[in-house]
Amino acid sequence: MARFAVIALTISFFAAIAVAGAVVPDSLTPDRRQAINDLLAGRFKWTISPPLVSPLSRANELTYSVKDPTVVRYKDSWHLFCTIRGKKRSHQIEYLCFEDWNDAGAAKRYVLKLSEGYFCAPQVFYFAPHKKWYLIYQVTDESRKPALQPAYSTTDDIANLDSWSKPELLFSKQPDNVTRWIDFWIICDDTRAHLFFTSLDGRMWRSQTKLAQFPAGWSQPEVVLQGDIFEAGHIYRLKGLSKFLAIIEAQADGRRYYKAYVADELDGGWTPLAATQDKPFAGPANTQHLGERWTDSFSHGELIRDGFDQHLVVDPASLRLLFQGVSDQARAGKQYGEIPWRLGMLTHP
Repeated sequence: MARFAVIALTISFFAAIAVAGAVVPDSLTPDRRQAINDLLAGRFKWTISPPLVSPLSRANELTYSVKDPTVVRYKDSWHLFCTIRGKKRSHQIEYLCFEDWNDAGAAKRYVLKLSEGYFCAPQVFYFAPHKKWYLIYQVTDESRKPALQPAYSTTDDIANLDSWSKPELLFSKQPDNVTRWIDFWIICDDTRAHLFFTSLDGRMWRSQTKLAQFPAGWSQPEVVLQGDIFEAGHIYRLKGLSKFLAIIEAQADGRRYYKAYVADELDGGWTPLAATQDKPFAGPANTQHLGERWTDSFSHGELIRDGFDQHLVVDPASLRLLFQGVSDQARAGKQYGEIPWRLGMLTHP
């Protein structure tokens, strides 16, 4: 047993050296170089904004929470899609549009008319080869096992709520090696689209298709990461570093937090970067509130992108994470669907 522990430690040590050895451009300012070096070393320290978006109850509809945000900046406005959990309808996708984050809480709220049933956990991006916006999300199809399925809708105009197409399933048939899946996420390189998801059992999976076949033609999913991971695995390209960053939600002691891994290619191996409760990507151990304490959990979020297309680029020297949070006190005694999640922003450094 001790021998295996030494081997694992040695692998982790050399993996950390490999990550830290990434080439950081000399032309960067000292502050940007330091921020990128901190990222590559897995050193994260975040400040927490006050809550930016809270659940909004409508006439005859009690809304418990707002969660699972995905957001892009386009034509001088933020376009935010998120899940709302309600008493009458458990899962729907809500849309907000605003120019400044200070105005997010007062923005008009619209529920998308994609389905009369369950639909949630969105991801939005512009797929340049088709000149269309894609919304990736999960729906239920009772003819399949599992009933929960990845789906997509498209539009030419992200701000036109009625223009989104009705949901289409990503897979023509259920992959025979997957019995449970959740939180679907697509990112593209120059030749392929890659679909990631988790299965609530410590595994993250990947499927792929050629860009020319997207959104069809997905390969048999394969497990690409195993460990203490839960859900909401989101992957981004790190601008200027030829690396990809995966942030994945984990849980411990009744709280949610984020772990991080890096890879050189989307179909390559993932190296732990900040992947423990004591050294997380984002969690109680490395966050500080700017105002009143309102959250102890850091759950299903979206890094603010440097662009809006299918490459999902983020600036490694200026990370921000829009996340769902809740305090231990606010969630105490609540059933899962009634937890009052709200959205806030983490800023690093």
